[in-house]
Amino acid sequence: MQTVLFLFPQLNLSAPKEEPYRIIKQENQEGKGENKNRLKEKRNRLSLLLQKAESREIFIPFPTKPEKSNTPPDEPPKWSQSLDQLLAHKSGLGLFRAFLQSEYSEENIEFWMACEDYKKTKSPSKLASKAKKIYSDFIETDAPKEVNIDFRTKEVTKKNTQLPTLSCFDLAQSKVHTLMEKDSYPRFLKSEFYRDLLKQTPIENNGQRRRSQSFTSAGLLQNSEFTAWL
Repeated sequence: MQTVLFLFPQLNLSAPKEEPYRIIKQENQEGKGENKNRLKEKRNRLSLLLQKAESREIFIPFPTKPEKSNTPPDEPPKWSQSLDQLLAHKSGLGLFRAFLQSEYSEENIEFWMACEDYKKTKSPSKLASKAKKIYSDFIETDAPKEVNIDFRTKEVTKKNTQLPTLSCFDLAQSKVHTLMEKDSYPRFLKSEFYRDLLKQTPIENNGQRRRSQSFTSAGLLQNSEFTAWL
């Protein structure tokens, strides 16, 4: 009888009856703990994402009432007409930048934005310091955000920054604009980022406009490309 109990421990009546219950209970507790950790991690990621959006590190369209929206309802369709139309609108620029960040190729748009800001500099005393920073950040070899421009353009830009003027980055900015226009911009128009936004724009219905569901940050987060970026 002792040998049978040894070979088949499940028949051992002397074993504590609550042992399997404790094991199952412990596994359930571990599963609940993992679920809580996952939910906490998702909340932390969302919180970080929203903080970045508020600090303008990235752009996420937040839900707003139609009458208070900063984006005219007929504006997004115009963004497909040209890259300039897209960059001319604050929301279009922000969404394009978020798209490039999802592809880890945001250095071109950041350089373009830096040049636009540079050309608005009113103080001559700040031109030199701003020009030096832009050059070290985007132009020089092995710069942290080096843009893809040819050697001649680099040399011309380097020479221009020695006696900086408001136009010293014009050539480089034009090259980068052309690069985005031929490469990144067409991909953006085909992306779910842009297509999802177009679905939210008003459409004509018997002479009356109606609005579809608002374009929200939650909707953007459900986007597969954007989620992968997170």
